[in-house]
Amino acid sequence: MDRPSLSEPARTEAPGETELLAAVDLGSNSFQLLIAGFVHGQLRVVDRLREMVRLAAGLDDEQNLDAASTQRALDCLARFGERLRDFPAAQVRAVGTNTLRKARDPAAFLGEAEALLGHEIDIISGIEEARLIFVGVSRSLPEVDGQHLVVDIGGGSTELAGGTGYQPEKLESLYMGCVSMSQKFFPDGALTRQRFLDARTAARLELRPVAGTFRAADWARVAGASGTIRAAGDVLRELGYSENAITRAGLERLIETMVDQGHTDRLDLPGLSEQRAPVFAGGISILAEVMEQLRLDQLVTTDGALREGILYDLVGRLGDEDARTRTVRAMESRYQVDTEQAARVELTAVSLLDQVAEQWKLTQPNARNLLGWAARLHEIGLDIAHAHYHKHGAYLLENADMPGFNRNEQRVLACLVGAHRRKLTNANISDIAPKGWAERATRLAILLRLAVLFNRSRSYEFPDVLSLRASGNSLTLCLPGDWLENNPLSLADLKHEQAFLLGAGYKLEFIALEEV
Repeated sequence: MDRPSLSEPARTEAPGETELLAAVDLGSNSFQLLIAGFVHGQLRVVDRLREMVRLAAGLDDEQNLDAASTQRALDCLARFGERLRDFPAAQVRAVGTNTLRKARDPAAFLGEAEALLGHEIDIISGIEEARLIFVGVSRSLPEVDGQHLVVDIGGGSTELAGGTGYQPEKLESLYMGCVSMSQKFFPDGALTRQRFLDARTAARLELRPVAGTFRAADWARVAGASGTIRAAGDVLRELGYSENAITRAGLERLIETMVDQGHTDRLDLPGLSEQRAPVFAGGISILAEVMEQLRLDQLVTTDGALREGILYDLVGRLGDEDARTRTVRAMESRYQVDTEQAARVELTAVSLLDQVAEQWKLTQPNARNLLGWAARLHEIGLDIAHAHYHKHGAYLLENADMPGFNRNEQRVLACLVGAHRRKLTNANISDIAPKGWAERATRLAILLRLAVLFNRSRSYEFPDVLSLRASGNSLTLCLPGDWLENNPLSLADLKHEQAFLLGAGYKLEFIALEEV
């Protein structure tokens, strides 16, 4: 029997020209909101909000956020939330970056933050941040022939992204930013030559493992995307140290000028805002070493950055270019997945979901997407070993760099793949599933388990009539009577599955029907 594969995620229509999209960037130094329409393939900005929250400055030695920085962040998000009050969830994406990645227990903050913002907040990996920055910058500048490099210096991390056209090929996220570097090497604001040397040495050590990779390329263009880099460009131009681009020589002259002025409180640099001055030295130290170690002669500045990347990515999710689908396909190839079997399991799993989505409260588009992607990837662990391959797959999905996915989505995928065979317990699900997802993840895992069971023969031989009903924690499968008689191995598997599900608090019954 020839049955199709469901290869694309569930989606709504691409946004029309009158619809607005919103991106919220919860950065380590500032929080920013960008609202834009999507017209003729380009973003048309209608509103920008930016507040210097300095969240990274509120992290203590144990990575706990202090009360003052938390309150600044929540007050800002309350104001953003007022602006986003009438936006549909599908047209807003909010992301948290380095500081929220590092925070010991961000869950309490996120709960209150999401309530004030009115939308979910994704904590994204450094690699995903680099990808989105590359998308935002490459879409905001004219195309160039050949590879181009993007540099972004945030409050707590520095991202490097190189690629061709709109497609990133080299991505790195480094643990240094303008806030963290300034706190460590310029804590009292004093600007000395030795402090700059120490800060640059630290930046050089952080760059050392990746410098060769980025140095080897012949970049057709190098662009800088962050507030630190734009401020550096403005200052260099106003001082006459550089003209149309940031240069290494210009940065060296700027550092000497800052040393001469002696303290952040006394900085008198045209183009530098009062708010950025306290963290400027740390950012300049990083930028100078990036250009030195990567042997970059000049760097142009751009307004396009993470927020624009979020919006273009959001357009793709609503249209036909979801980066997550590309990532799933790449992982299928990398881990030598049997794609025909993956397609069979996906088709069955999504068909079962469609029958119980209302009763099990799984009607969100992302629930369908995650189940389909888990079906595509449920066997990736076989590339490591057959024994416990579901555990190997779960580990890969929880820890791999997966462009387009946020942390919570990866954890849900890891849950589903790790729970798709053998013993099923609520404890195992709860240990991995993100907050609020335990019940949904368990139910999606049950659907994936049944889909795998009915495709054990690795051919389209599962029953033509496969009816599933759900009521609370009870499931009823309706199957043709002759199919059960002709497939004793599947019948035995169903009986085993009854016992497995009972251990997780779910009751499974199956009823034989007359041939339809």
